[in-house]
Amino acid sequence: MRLGPLVLTPLLVLLTTGCEKAPRERLQGKWVGESFQALHPSQAAAANGWAKGASLEFAGNKVTVSIPAESARSGTFKTTTPENGKFDVVFKRPEGGEDRATVALGQKDKQLVLAMAGGAELVMKKVD
Repeated sequence: MRLGPLVLTPLLVLLTTGCEKAPRERLQGKWVGESFQALHPSQAAAANGWAKGASLEFAGNKVTVSIPAESARSGTFKTTTPENGKFDVVFKRPEGGEDRATVALGQKDKQLVLAMAGGAELVMKKVD
């Protein structure tokens, strides 16, 4: 039996996208801050010092957020469907409410870029 391009193309799309990990699975593990992108040079040194003290740790549907000068916070999270290589992470607060951040993963899921308010982007690396 010979399969034509009209049958093979959708089949190849299904095979290549069906094997890709879901965003939640791709986030699993510990991420530590490296630097900020898209900042004014006058803010870069202080912001990059802050970035190095930040971390995210994803385990199942739980996340622990650690940022400098604050106590670590834990809660649950969910992800949205990826679009154009990016997806949202919705952090659920234990007391109610939620925070949303847009994320892009790169370098074979070893780098995470988190969009921040004002256009700055926090670059994180996976450590485990």
